[in-house]
This record gives sequence, structure tokens and C-alpha cells, in this order.
Amino acid sequence: MADLKRDPDSAGEKPNPERRQFLSNAAMTAGLAGGYGAFALIAGRFLYPAKPDARQWQFVSEVDGFEVGHSLSYLGPAGESINITRKHDSGDIDDFIALSSICPHLGCQVHWEAQNERYFCPCHNGIFDPDGRGTGGPPGDAGQSLPRYPLKIEKGLLFIEVPISRLASKNEKDLSRPGLSQPGHDLCLTAGCERSRRS
Repeated sequence: MADLKRDPDSAGEKPNPERRQFLSNAAMTAGLAGGYGAFALIAGRFLYPAKPDARQWQFVSEVDGFEVGHSLSYLGPAGESINITRKHDSGDIDDFIALSSICPHLGCQVHWEAQNERYFCPCHNGIFDPDGRGTGGPPGDAGQSLPRYPLKIEKGLLFIEVPISRLASKNEKDLSRPGLSQPGHDLCLTAGCERSRRS
């Protein structure tokens, strides 16, 4: 049987070294451009990070109506769940603290226990001191803290600064029902979690 392969020299076709060199250079240039382009994109995002969320002061409560040792649950306009607690009665902003009610360990609801002067996460016995620092359970072991929100008092009214750029979640309606937005209530520890998964 005859060999089907053709020898380029025998058919009169000569290899073109200039074409081969051009293609090699073009491939190398494209690879370098892609690599340096990706590096420039990453560097640009590092040097010029996304601008922070817009923030706004929101009314929380009258200072006189907020008793020492009590805590209230605040649902921010962007859907964040926050515990606001009055720790003292000296008459200044240091009497109050606003901390995320979402445990940094696995996202369960943290609530204030006035009798123990601590924040407690019932999912894995996470304990936080009155300033939100983890002192026991998984958050304590990992050195985690609850994120803090700025507060201010004006004319006897308490205000909190919260992000407003995102829209509240579609499940805000479910979370705002009586009993479900209270401090320490974890939606997934009730039948409400199953209902929200089905809808």
C-alpha cells in the first residue's frame, strides 16, 4: 500500500519559517497581554475598591422609654438584624450598644440575657460579653465578635446609623410578624424555616 503521508519537499511545498515565527510571536503576545491584563484588573480593584454602602441615621426609640438592661430587636432598611441594648443609666450615648444579632459562627440569632449580662447564641452555646466579644462556645474559641453599629442621641431620641443602599430581603414580611423579629429568635429553630424554604 502506498504511504498516504506527503512529504512537503517532494510535493514542492516548502515550510514557511516566517509564518511559523509570526504565529509563535502572536501566541506569546496574546498570552502576555492576557496575563498582564488580569494582573492590572486585580491591581485596579485593590487600588480602587468598590465604594462603601450609603449609610443613614434612623430613629430607634425615645431614650426615656428604654429601660436599663432591656434590649430591642431592630430590622434595618437593608434587612440587617440588630440588637440594641441599654447597659447603663448615665444619660449619654455610652449607655447604649447596637450589635448585629447574627452570630458570626453559623448565622443563628443572638439575644441579650439581662440576668446573665451577656449575649447568647442558642445554636451552639455561643457567649458574647456586653460589648459583643466572644467569650465562650465556638465564637469565643475563634475570637469572633458581633459587628457594632454607631448610635447617637439627639433631643432625647436614639438613632442608629445603618446601610441603606440595598433593598430589604423579600422575606422581610415574614421576619416582621410578631414574635419572629424578637431578640434571640432563630427562624430556623421554628416551623417558620420550613415555610420560608417552601415559598
